[in-house]
Formats: sequence, C-alpha cells, structure tokens
Amino acid sequence: MDKQLTDWIRLVQAEYQEMPGLNLTTLQVQRLWGFDAVTCKEVLATLESERFLRRTSHDGYVLARERV
Repeated sequence: MDKQLTDWIRLVQAEYQEMPGLNLTTLQVQRLWGFDAVTCKEVLATLESERFLRRTSHDGYVLARERV
C-alpha cells in the first residue's frame, strides 16, 4: 500500500476515534480532508474492509461498533 494512502487512512482513523459519533458521507469525507474522488474511495474501502468503518443505510460512514 502506498505510504501516502496509509497516512490518510491513519488520519481518518484518528478523527473517527476522537469523535466516536462521527457520521460522514463520502462527499463529506472528501471535502473534510481534501481528498480527490479516487483517494476518498480507496480510504473508505480500506477502512470498511478492515471493519473499522461501516456504511449506514443513509450512506454515511460510522465506526463499525457504533449503532445508527
């Protein structure tokens, strides 16, 4: 995995851990961290596959252990 992508993943993980109730859509994630569409998709897909984040029924991303 690319080092820059790894750094972005760690940043997003840190933010979600700092704010456990965070619920962001793909577009919100992209805007918040200034990701391009491809980077955003890769970061979210990785975090979802690692079961760190999960997608809600409203297309938001929350910590996998959170109930929404």
